[in-house]
Amino acid sequence: MSTLGTRLGRLLALLALSLLALQLYFLLRIALMLVVAPESTTFQRSEAWRLLSEQHQIDWAQDWVDDARISPALKRAVIASEDAGFTEHSGIEWDAIENAWQKNQRAEARAERQNDRLAQRKPAKAGAAVPAKPVVAKVVGGSTISQQLAKNLFLSGERHVLRKAQEAAITYMLEFVLGKKRILEIYLNSVEWGEGVFGAQAAARHYFHVDAARLSPAAAARLAVMLPAPKRFEKNPGSAYISGRSAIILARMGAVDLP
Repeated sequence: MSTLGTRLGRLLALLALSLLALQLYFLLRIALMLVVAPESTTFQRSEAWRLLSEQHQIDWAQDWVDDARISPALKRAVIASEDAGFTEHSGIEWDAIENAWQKNQRAEARAERQNDRLAQRKPAKAGAAVPAKPVVAKVVGGSTISQQLAKNLFLSGERHVLRKAQEAAITYMLEFVLGKKRILEIYLNSVEWGEGVFGAQAAARHYFHVDAARLSPAAAARLAVMLPAPKRFEKNPGSAYISGRSAIILARMGAVDLP
């Protein structure tokens, strides 16, 4: 028993050291970002591999621009759209996460009831099976800009407790080491704005044929609205939804404080 206990203790100590080493690795990588822009993120590399696998080529647009070369209107629009409390919170808004969880629970319950009703429907003709497309609950997120950057930089898109715990740890590291201004600068230079379109400069040129520094408030609001689902919205960037939502973001931008 003593030998088993010793081995178990050594195993736990090894796991603890491995976990500590992993956190130190993330911390050093983040500290380096104070002076060196990240060349790519985990999400970008996974997207590049997907494009190569599916299309056998990589159509890619990304061009890093410093904070001073990004329109203040875009910064305000993204904060207003994605994270209104960005300059005030410490990286995570627990109330927003709780609200998102409650909305997702209600959405999943509705989807389950609708799927039960679909399963109970009788076929239109005797003996003819009528397959019904299952209803999928629309999941909403409560992640801050800092959390989104933490996930994109280092983590996968999987949703489980360990991954979310690591995301929280990295988020606090980003806030402590980099600060709000640098976080926003890296986020705007690395976030996806369409199929193979990453960063504010590439997005500004792709959709409006101008540099990121010259984006108008209206154009900035449209780009901000696209962020939750850029691949879907890029198919119809002039849709009624984007126009309506952009008007709301445009009205909120004046109240946004920049870091």
